[in-house]
Amino acid sequence: MNGKQLGLSVVLAAFAALNAYVVYEYGYVGFFQLVLANAATVAALVDLTIALSLVTLWMWQDARERGMSPLPYAVLTLTLGSIGPLLYLIRREGGEQVRKLSAVRAG
Repeated sequence: MNGKQLGLSVVLAAFAALNAYVVYEYGYVGFFQLVLANAATVAALVDLTIALSLVTLWMWQDARERGMSPLPYAVLTLTLGSIGPLLYLIRREGGEQVRKLSAVRAG
């Protein structure tokens, strides 16, 4: 595991713990009730939806170019938000290391 993967893993673990706490404290229904409580939280939800949609489009194209299936990461993004892209980046970085090592051995 390299430094990028370690950093991404720390962010992933912290974000997953936060999500688990929110679900424990408020439940899924309570979370969505709070997110839709006023115009400010709806604006934040719309902004997050736009950002994650753009990330998903990039992730889909990048995964296809690398010969990976983007579907699991897209599903995770739809269901768990940023957890999908974080896992994708961790896996992508691991694949990058393998490609670099193979190029060094072949060269």
